[in-house]
Amino acid sequence: MAKYIILDTETTGTEENDRIIQLGYIVLGVDPIEVHNEFNSVHIPISFGAMEVHGITPDLLAGKPICVETTAYKRLLELNTDENYLIIHNAPFDIKMLEKEGFSTQMKVIDTLRVAKHILPDEEAHRLQYFRYKMELYKEEEREAAALGIVVKAHDAIGDVLVLKLLLTKLKVAVQASYPQENPVEKMVKLTNTPILIKTFRFGKHKGKGLAEVAREDAGYLRWMLNSMENLDDDMRYSINHYLTNDSSFAGE
Repeated sequence: MAKYIILDTETTGTEENDRIIQLGYIVLGVDPIEVHNEFNSVHIPISFGAMEVHGITPDLLAGKPICVETTAYKRLLELNTDENYLIIHNAPFDIKMLEKEGFSTQMKVIDTLRVAKHILPDEEAHRLQYFRYKMELYKEEEREAAALGIVVKAHDAIGDVLVLKLLLTKLKVAVQASYPQENPVEKMVKLTNTPILIKTFRFGKHKGKGLAEVAREDAGYLRWMLNSMENLDDDMRYSINHYLTNDSSFAGE
C-alpha cells in the first residue's frame, strides 16, 4: 500500500554549501500516522539570515547526530520506493539538500508549490505561509497538531509539514474539480512535472503586463531574455517560447 511522506527541512542557509539541520515529515497511509522530527549537527555554520527565519541556533544542535545517523533519515531511506509519494512545497530545494546527504529520491514527487501555480495561477503569491492565512488553514492546525502531538511554529520543519498537510487536502479538492476524470494524486504528480504557463510579468520593465501583450508589442525584449538571461527559470523560458510561437494564443488574451 502506498505511503505519503509530507516533508520539510530547515537548513544552515540557501547556498551551495549549506546543509540540513532539521528534518521533519509525517507518513500517511500507516496507522498510526508516523511523525518524525529531528535536529542534527553539521559542520557548516548556520547563517544569521537562516537563524532569523527558523530560530535554530548552534546550541540546539550540540550533541546531535549528523543527518544520516538520525532515526528520521534512516526511516526515510526505508520509505524510498517507487510506490510511495514524497510531498514537498518547493521540492527542488529540499530534494537537493537531501541529495547532499546521499539521498536519491525514488518516490513519486508532488511539489505543492508547482501544483498551486497550475491550479491557482491568479494568486498574488504561492508561499506556504501565504496559503496558511489565505485559506485559513491556521483555524484547523491546532486541532491537527494536538492529534499528532506537533507544536506549530512558522518556518519550523514539522510545523510547516502540518500546514502542508492541510494545504494538500485543499489542493486535492481543487485538482479534482479541475480534472474530474483523473486521479487527483496522480494528476498532482503530472502537474509537478508539467511546465507552468506564466501569463503576467511580475518583474522588470513590463511588470504587470501580460506576456501575450508583450509578445505582440515587444517581441525583441522576450527574445533578448531568452538569449541573454542565464538565470531565466524553465517555466518563464517555456512561457516566452509559447507566446512567441503560438499566435493562436493571442486571440484569447
